[in-house]
Amino acid sequence: MAKTVTANNQTHIPLRAGNDVMRLARMGSFHQSRLSFMRVLLRRLKSENWTFTRPIWDIDANGVGVATYSAIGPQRTYTLVAFAHDLPDELRSDRVIAEAWDATFSLHDGDVSKADIERLKQNVPLQEAGRISDDELVLSRANKSVRLFDYVRDCLAAGTQPDLAKIEPIGYLMRTSAVYGSGKFGAADRHAWADRPEFAGSFQPELLAVWLIRAFTIDMVEHMAKIQQPDTAVTLAPDIRRRFGVGNSTGLGMAPFLINHPALIHAWINARETALGRVRAIASTDTVTLAHFISLVKRAAINADAWQVEHPYQNSKTEGLRTDLSSLTAYMQTFDSDQAYPWDVIYLWGTDNLTIEGQEQLVSLLIEPFGDLVDDLASTMSADETTRHIIDGTQTIAAFRELITTQYGWAGTLDFSQKAEQARVWYVSQEKLEPRLGERFEEPIAPYEQPLAPGRDVIACYEAMKDWGDNDTLATFLMAHPEHRHIVRRAQLINGLDYAEIRDNTIAANMMPIDLLRCKLSFFGATKFDPRSDRWLRITMYQGAPFPEELENLDPDDLVYPPLQ
Repeated sequence: MAKTVTANNQTHIPLRAGNDVMRLARMGSFHQSRLSFMRVLLRRLKSENWTFTRPIWDIDANGVGVATYSAIGPQRTYTLVAFAHDLPDELRSDRVIAEAWDATFSLHDGDVSKADIERLKQNVPLQEAGRISDDELVLSRANKSVRLFDYVRDCLAAGTQPDLAKIEPIGYLMRTSAVYGSGKFGAADRHAWADRPEFAGSFQPELLAVWLIRAFTIDMVEHMAKIQQPDTAVTLAPDIRRRFGVGNSTGLGMAPFLINHPALIHAWINARETALGRVRAIASTDTVTLAHFISLVKRAAINADAWQVEHPYQNSKTEGLRTDLSSLTAYMQTFDSDQAYPWDVIYLWGTDNLTIEGQEQLVSLLIEPFGDLVDDLASTMSADETTRHIIDGTQTIAAFRELITTQYGWAGTLDFSQKAEQARVWYVSQEKLEPRLGERFEEPIAPYEQPLAPGRDVIACYEAMKDWGDNDTLATFLMAHPEHRHIVRRAQLINGLDYAEIRDNTIAANMMPIDLLRCKLSFFGATKFDPRSDRWLRITMYQGAPFPEELENLDPDDLVYPPLQ
């Protein structure tokens, strides 16, 4: 059912329907926005006047040692403990099975003592093989970019600045391959810190750690340049420095998150769609705001030009985005700013003239100038998932059939008797305890299948109900067919949550797992998605953002897109 929003007591604009938004091709085209979690975090740190220090820098001439970075807020302090290692090139790997890294990290809850550092020194470099404590919130690791770290070090050592043309396509000096939190490997459970105001929202401790890791990567390359040529070495110029983010490589371990957390995903996407609806409902605009928007379009075009990928799937989409942004720029040159509901006019023009990739970039750009109107929605982007949904066994079969028809009509169009519609199996790796995707008809893995195919399972449930009477209850049905309990619970849980369910087949032969990854990472605030296959990709985080010592004087929201030349 279409919903409506109101902005400033003006017209009602229906939100985009779940049947349109929750398609994998569209979800896999989402871009970061001012509601992304990295940006929410930096706005909060700035508004609350957090301060930052580097109490310890004990890194030797070989780049080995420990450093600490403290984030000091109104009520609490958090400390990133960073261990730098001398990693031989042949051991450098992004794969989750790696056992050594250039740097390893933990985010400590409070000021860190010498005893804490010694304890962490015995465990953090081991990552999954070690154990941290409930005094830590995050465990992470990173490797140097072989394409950029040594180049930047050598430039600085020689007294010159690195070339932006070499920096932009990569965008980072180090790349994390895991950022663990919420109880993993001994870290504090989420319930221990979830009610802290500074962590309201999603993944805030993890993203605070990543932001501090970014500062470490810059300090590290400048330190090594100074060691190499102490008489000539310089530090990075501020404008160039901010063009370095933190890289990340992400694989299938993250993919099922969108399926396993339907209420939370609804909250994320509902906030984004509500923001778009509020902007489309604005009755008029002024020339200053319109000029700001046009400037953002041009800056997004610069970002798209620097977005270099090899994978044909994303390469085609990125090329389309460049054409889209050129078309949008031309359209805005003759745009009549006096017409009614101008932002809705721009949005509707985009649906008719842009690729899906371009349409979703436009959504992010449209809400960008309207922080006063949409930033409050960040507080709605969470969900209480601690209480397990109890199945309403009194619901009649007729009512449940109607619920399926309403929520899962899209699944009824699929023929699950075809091999292509059931080609994949989600299972959990025993070695790494992380999700993996296998081929059902090529590997003996079906007995280990995880319940991550809602479309197929709901159709199977619907078929099993065909001989049951309308007035029979779910309780009696499930006593006879307990194998359908999980999908009945899920269907009842998402009822009324229009953006909770992916409206595509998650086990189809043509399903692209990187669409799942990109959707989630866009909400983090990641940019420059770079698929290395259909199952893992690299991204850049915090590129353009201010560093801790700059946050007081710079607007993090104004630095997301590259500056105009």
